[in-house]
Amino acid sequence: MTVGIEPLGPLHKKGASLAFFSITISHSFLTDSFTKERIKKNLQERERAIMATRTNMPEQVRGVPVAAADGAKNQNKNGAVVKNRRALGDIGNRVSVPLAQGGNKPQPQINRPITRSFRAQLLANANAQNCGENKAPVLAAKKPQAPRAAVPKKNLVIKQQPKKEAAAAAASPKNKKVTYSSVLSARSKAACGVANKPKILDIDESDRDNHLAAVEYVDDMYSFYKEVEKESQPGMYMQIQTEMNEKMRAILVDWLLEVHIKFELNLETLYLTVNIIDRFLSVKAVPKRELQLVGISALLIASKYEEIWPPQVNDLVYVTDNAYNNKQILVMEKTILGNLEWYLTVPTQYVFLVRFIKAAVSDTEMENMVHFLAELGMMHYDTLKFCPSMLAASAVYTARCSLNKSPAWSETLKFHTGYSESEIMECSKVLALHHSRCGESKLRAVYKKYSKIENGGVALVSPAKSLLGSAAADSKKP
Repeated sequence: MTVGIEPLGPLHKKGASLAFFSITISHSFLTDSFTKERIKKNLQERERAIMATRTNMPEQVRGVPVAAADGAKNQNKNGAVVKNRRALGDIGNRVSVPLAQGGNKPQPQINRPITRSFRAQLLANANAQNCGENKAPVLAAKKPQAPRAAVPKKNLVIKQQPKKEAAAAAASPKNKKVTYSSVLSARSKAACGVANKPKILDIDESDRDNHLAAVEYVDDMYSFYKEVEKESQPGMYMQIQTEMNEKMRAILVDWLLEVHIKFELNLETLYLTVNIIDRFLSVKAVPKRELQLVGISALLIASKYEEIWPPQVNDLVYVTDNAYNNKQILVMEKTILGNLEWYLTVPTQYVFLVRFIKAAVSDTEMENMVHFLAELGMMHYDTLKFCPSMLAASAVYTARCSLNKSPAWSETLKFHTGYSESEIMECSKVLALHHSRCGESKLRAVYKKYSKIENGGVALVSPAKSLLGSAAADSKKP
């Protein structure tokens, strides 16, 4: 039997010499069982000898470097002394509480995850023991309590402090802290006039989520309307009309209002119809027999522009009691559009009424009163000297005076209308004067419409006395 044993170099870094042997055995002797047993016995003896010479390593203490087997310090490649790494089993779940100053008793180990509250409890217990307080340590776990006897519930009466008293206490000067920066900011605001600046309501706040309201563009839109409203404003044209007068115009508008109610058309259609009539009469003289034809043709044009289902030409012939036929109405329609150069997109009084009513934060009665005064003024020729925006603002102001609203003209209205109270006073006096006379007039279409319950019966409200007194005084002046 040939056995070759070649020892290998030590592989353990710390000096514990374990040897591995490379054994080469000839294949011819492996069949012999005695030889196998002898080889096995020799290997076991050599293994015991190696284990006997192995150095026992001490258990590593946390935070203390382990000494080498030969007493030498652990060094890295550069020769510097290094500490061994911590045991992998220590992952920070052992609690070690620092002792208070002067304490010698180590704290018992508690095997539970450490938290902020738990650590605070341990520190409190350690300090209490070192100070000589004989108190039981506070633990996070609660002791089970004995069940209490059932007590019948009683109605508890909780006294709450009134809201007014709580608000007054919160707003008292004692609870307010005055700082140097607040004093400086208050002085700067007072110097710039910001502190006394009146508050203007945001009337579009409720329509922020309504995309059809176009809140982002509404201010620019109305600024543009005010710029171009005078381009489409009709002039005073009675001097060029030889066969008609102011009364005939009032009769025509009163009749068109009844037709408008009969066909249940929109208010936009009515205001645009009157605008088309006045603009056409401003550029062309019309004979007396064609005045009603101009009115019904203007209503057809406005209905096509504003309505979804405009009335048919045959229906318009019927309401004129067959005074005109289909061909005459269509020819007059073409004549009107040619003289107006097909310019129909104009800011009428209704456009401004919608915005100013919203700025007035109006209720239903207030809204009906504004429309009543606006339609009443539209029927009279003397209101043509005022632009549509001023007529709308004056209707709102007169309605607030008639319903005794206070204040009659707010800063919000002044901001959105662009007119002060003194600027609309003249037009408001004219509307109040027509309001005082509408009950006695023969032209009662507007009065009947707004005397009904569905329109609030606002026509029965007495006119504004404050405006009527000043209007009578102005009329007496030479």
